[in-house]
Amino acid sequence: MESVGYAPPVKRSVLIAGHQTSVSLEPIFWQALEVAAKDLGVPVNALVAQIDAARLESKPPPNLTSSIR
Repeated sequence: MESVGYAPPVKRSVLIAGHQTSVSLEPIFWQALEVAAKDLGVPVNALVAQIDAARLESKPPPNLTSSIR
């Protein structure tokens, strides 16, 4: 099994409900998010919007980056 080294977070813009925001995630998390979106048959922005909506139901809501991880 190949070892994966640390890679610093990468900032990307995402669109949630018509509003652009940026999220900083390590490449491994971006890859996992892209795979999950593909498996669900939705764009990455749509999956991030679903995660955002779910996190807002928590009291207090965690930040978006933590919710995506």
